[in-house]
Amino acid sequence: MDLKFPKDPQKFLDGHLMLVDKPLKWTSFDVVNKLRYNLKKILNVKKIKVGHAGTLDPLATGLLLIATGKFTKKLTELQVQSKTYEGSIKLGCTTASYDGEKPEENVKDTADITAEKIEEALPAFRGPISQIPPIFSAIKKDGEALYHKARKGIEVKIDPREVTIHEFTMLSYKDPIIDFKVDCSKGTYIRSLAHDLGASLGTGAYLSRLVRTSIGEYQLADAYSIEELLVLMGEMEGRKV
Repeated sequence: MDLKFPKDPQKFLDGHLMLVDKPLKWTSFDVVNKLRYNLKKILNVKKIKVGHAGTLDPLATGLLLIATGKFTKKLTELQVQSKTYEGSIKLGCTTASYDGEKPEENVKDTADITAEKIEEALPAFRGPISQIPPIFSAIKKDGEALYHKARKGIEVKIDPREVTIHEFTMLSYKDPIIDFKVDCSKGTYIRSLAHDLGASLGTGAYLSRLVRTSIGEYQLADAYSIEELLVLMGEMEGRKV
């Protein structure tokens, strides 16, 4: 499949897949909305289908697959592919969101945590596991996203989900930060993985950094930044004038 930015605008209507490096603090929908707006201008159409395969949290960066036109029909099969991430987990405290969105709480000492202890804990989080998604997530309960209920202070019972962790490797440990790599199935919450690892170590933990590096065969190294795409779209629009 040709993933280069097409020279012919019609390609986007016919169906195209774009690999995008999602910026920090953008939602996945922000990326879709930005690209849809610019494509409608270039193509001079009122509507164009644009969607993504696999949501990234606002505080995560990395690979986002954006499909346009008829290619949006392939999003379902793209979403089920395994995903690879690299990131950092901070031990010694937790947050309500399991990442840096909410303030740190439940501070504990991490002086007795060693790389060896972390290595001993990791096998329990490999293979098929059951995890409970964060309350601050887009999963819907009774027709409403969990994060909406969380912000209203509504207590919700969240059902656990079965996921598969193909790889969970510690790349380095410098108290209190674990740098890691994870390869996992669709539906895995890396925030929950970080939270649960912290609980098993007795220190608490939250996800302090996350980058998605691949989805199936697609690699972050081949992705365009938003800035690059906007420049290419501007050039395409200029050629039409």
